[in-house]
Amino acid sequence: MPPVHSELLKQVKGITLRTRGVVDSLFAGESRSVFRGQGMEFAEVRAYEHGDDFRAIDWNVSARLGAPYVKTFTEERELTLLLMVDQSASTRVGVPVTKAARSVEVAAVLALAGVREQDRVGGLLFSDRVEHVVPPAKGRRHALRLIRDLLAFSSSGRGTNLVEAIRYASNVLSHRSVVVILSDFLAEGWEKALRELAVRHEVIAITVDDPREESPPAAGWVEMEDAENGRRALVNTGSARARKRWEAAVKARRAQRADRLRTAGVEHIALDVSSDYGMVLRRAFAKRIRRKGTRR
Repeated sequence: MPPVHSELLKQVKGITLRTRGVVDSLFAGESRSVFRGQGMEFAEVRAYEHGDDFRAIDWNVSARLGAPYVKTFTEERELTLLLMVDQSASTRVGVPVTKAARSVEVAAVLALAGVREQDRVGGLLFSDRVEHVVPPAKGRRHALRLIRDLLAFSSSGRGTNLVEAIRYASNVLSHRSVVVILSDFLAEGWEKALRELAVRHEVIAITVDDPREESPPAAGWVEMEDAENGRRALVNTGSARARKRWEAAVKARRAQRADRLRTAGVEHIALDVSSDYGMVLRRAFAKRIRRKGTRR
């Protein structure tokens, strides 16, 4: 990474100030952990209560006793949060900010939230390969170092190799962790690797999109270039029919992506660069807390 300059330190301070409200709101009115799931150690079996996760039902005990019972688990005392941030060429577009910049800001929010929970937080930046890794550690100073590295990073890769990044994460995480992947997921063949990661770890996929990708402005014939492979094509954005086909294709691709993520067994949070990500995160994590039903 490049040396730390005063301008970079100003950026770190700026992003921590901008995101403070979102971090605080993730915990507002709750004494619950944002990230912690059901833990690792089995505690006991108890009678099913309204609101319990049906996936926790112990079917053998339920069948023997003639009523639904659920397994309960003790919460891990120390949790590891790994933030995987896509920095491929397709993320370097977006208005008012690029998808890469929005991903970094959201990663900063989650890193600071992890600090609030006394969790170990690490980072992994990738494009067509894993380019930079910050090993998980605890403490606000470490989180600020992670945010500094995220802001200072300049990718040298163009493509997206999600499979390599996912497998790298799987190899370095020795115990059950929470893995957050911030990406547009514009790649192929990642479903199997993601599904295998989700078996061992709790995985949250945060997709970051640019609305202009779905609805390009009407500007006549425009030469468009694929940011990752350099292929070019002429598109008549002035044609309502052509724009309609374009929009339908993008919507279909995003719906397919959501379906693939769901099939892989991961939690999906959809963001775009033009809307308030804070509100979306608050709703998603409030729902997560209710579903997990965990308390400090």
